[in-house]
Amino acid sequence: MLKIKNFYFNDLHECCSVAWDGTGECVIIDPGFYTDTERDQLKGFIGEKGLKPVRILLTHAHFDHVFGLKECAQMYGIPVYMDPADKETLQSADWYCRQFGFRTPRTDVKTEDLHDGDTVKFGETEFEVLSTPGHTPGGVCFLDRADKVLFSGDTLFAGSIGRTDHPQGDYDRLMEGIFNKLMTLDGDIDVIPGHGPHTTITDERTKNPFLQPFNLPYEEPDSESPDSEK
Repeated sequence: MLKIKNFYFNDLHECCSVAWDGTGECVIIDPGFYTDTERDQLKGFIGEKGLKPVRILLTHAHFDHVFGLKECAQMYGIPVYMDPADKETLQSADWYCRQFGFRTPRTDVKTEDLHDGDTVKFGETEFEVLSTPGHTPGGVCFLDRADKVLFSGDTLFAGSIGRTDHPQGDYDRLMEGIFNKLMTLDGDIDVIPGHGPHTTITDERTKNPFLQPFNLPYEEPDSESPDSEK
């Protein structure tokens, strides 16, 4: 059974997740810790639980999700996995930091490639990689079908979607991924976004104002309406 601890790091309250199972092996998703105190919170929790980190997984490479990337990789001697389409995003983290007034993160790390449909294994757990570009070119979600959990990064939020009004953003691709890969999942899947509260697939189908094809009731056109077909 999957267990999860979420930390909300840096001034943008980025969600960094530690996920583990009964074997004690764990993955660290989006290590965005910015201060020594935040780093120590993550390290202390992993040590307290006696967990063994085996991989770092990135939902995408925006600066707020990778502030602690290199330090985390070195601290545990573990590989970093990401979609290669986001390597340019990772390399341009300093540009984004200047826009928001943050120090530049250390991102010069070797990465292993993830692609749509890949399986990430740790302990007795398997995550399926779902490619959902749009917020960034290499945005992905991690799905644990057995435990009904989706780590959606900045693709899907409770009542919202990822921003695309920035360099490399693509609204059409974002919506295509959400509709074709996320909204087709079981409704009771718990969604853990990169920012903000948890949600479920059902809640987003029925309540998310950006997903109107799912949450607006269909009405037959009025036969007397001037806009109805003759």
